[in-house]
Amino acid sequence: MGRATGGASGRRMAVSVDLDAVACYYRIHALGEPPAGPGRFAILRRCLPRFAELFARHDLRATFFVVGADLEEDAEGRALLGELARAGHELANHTHTHRYDFARLPHAAMAEEIDRAHAVVGACAGTAPLGFRAPGYAINADALDLLHARGYRYDSSVFPSAAYYGAKALVMAAMRATGRPSGAFLDNPRVLLAPRKPYRPAPTAPYRHGGDGLLELPIAVTPLARLHVIGTSLILAPAWLRRHLVSTALRAPFFNLELHGIDLADAEADEIPPALIARQPDLRRPLAHKLAALDETLTTARAAGVRFVTLREYSA
Repeated sequence: MGRATGGASGRRMAVSVDLDAVACYYRIHALGEPPAGPGRFAILRRCLPRFAELFARHDLRATFFVVGADLEEDAEGRALLGELARAGHELANHTHTHRYDFARLPHAAMAEEIDRAHAVVGACAGTAPLGFRAPGYAINADALDLLHARGYRYDSSVFPSAAYYGAKALVMAAMRATGRPSGAFLDNPRVLLAPRKPYRPAPTAPYRHGGDGLLELPIAVTPLARLHVIGTSLILAPAWLRRHLVSTALRAPFFNLELHGIDLADAEADEIPPALIARQPDLRRPLAHKLAALDETLTTARAAGVRFVTLREYSA
């Protein structure tokens, strides 16, 4: 399969996929632990091959943010990711256990989350990861220092979307009020003022530019309203809004499109537990609809003349 070229305009687009396991969504919705069964491993075993097929059709290499502990637990998923790495896709660090309170951890515990994932993801990929994304997008100066000291080239955690932040805050407040507090973590509101374009964070302020360390690659939002342009919004939005979000994002020199493994879940075929389907709206959309939305997005990007790159390539 040949390398994607194009990009006469100089614009670049990176597609990344956060491979959060079903158990992560159980924590978000305060559902406890998922039951044993095939659905527990659906993200790596079922969704990952669908992403591989989608990206192959568009001749692009993506960045997969991998949770280290999932590689230790699931040999089948580890083998699939190894194949993708050998095909030119990037495997990056998404911590070892995907703790949503990662940004609140003591220094030593935070270092352990980074280092353990670094080892197992590197072993799977055959090369050490150079990129990182924090669980729930929450990053801080301590984590950036740890990454920089370990030779990481970039972080891609900053998500400056007012709409996403507000919706998340409301849902978490409602869950607390009903006595079912979410396992999610609400980031520092300063993230809403963070740059939309790639920047190097200030030494003590991850949401301001002014440093000379690793590169921050924020997740795509629109310029004025700062609406989030991610897989979930593209799947759930009506077609006219999805096309508007994509066309707006494509005007920027760099479009950092973030997806999640669950974006290509087939709730029935993948045996996702009903308790999660009831609380996760995107799981109630047919797989064909989700594939069509992402396929249209990538087709539009190719037609606009962007060059597809991994986040690692862009950071170079």
